[in-house]
Amino acid sequence: MDILTVSHLSKIYGKGDTATRALDDVSFTVAEGEFVAIVGSSGSGKSTLLHLMGGVDRPTSGKVLLNGQDVYARSDEALAVFRRREVGLVYQFYNLVPVLNVVENMTLPVALDGRAINQDRLGGLLDKLGLRGKESHLPSQLSGGQQQRVAIGRALMNAPAVVLADEPTGNLDTHNSRDIMKLLQESNRDFGQTLIVITHDEAIARAADRIIAIEDGRIVRDERIR
Repeated sequence: MDILTVSHLSKIYGKGDTATRALDDVSFTVAEGEFVAIVGSSGSGKSTLLHLMGGVDRPTSGKVLLNGQDVYARSDEALAVFRRREVGLVYQFYNLVPVLNVVENMTLPVALDGRAINQDRLGGLLDKLGLRGKESHLPSQLSGGQQQRVAIGRALMNAPAVVLADEPTGNLDTHNSRDIMKLLQESNRDFGQTLIVITHDEAIARAADRIIAIEDGRIVRDERIR
């Protein structure tokens, strides 16, 4: 069953002679529980694609459907709720709030919704992410790998339909990169999370079920590995 449909998606920045076509008529679907790696050179359009799938930016044309619902038929306010509840976003530079501790950063999307925290899920994530005992630590008291684990916990806290990760290991050393990808793969396998990862790392791409390659804003390869 397809959970995500990208249909004739285009994004143009600027106007006239200065216009840049970052994404050019891109279409594909992603099945529920699939692990997809999106690869491409710098400036190829892969991060633009991820931001459009995650409701971070609006397309110039085309549609993104999540669970059959048109993401961009929503108002800006409804899009903010969509980003908190239905997608989990993981970035290269963590984007943690420096004055919030580990638990507060992980549960921020829940707090912004004014909902009760699922303590069982929080405890399970703290254990799986190796953050037990670090609950009260601020980001400045954590290593880069630990900060990325907190960011992953935040992305998973609401049990989103899709996890979108933009170069999640790009700021980490080899050892931490391996650990972070193992955690993302475990969330894909153990929680049935649909996982889409933007990466330039061939080893990460080869671990996926499928690789989509983008160049100059267009899909040039869509290969199922397993």
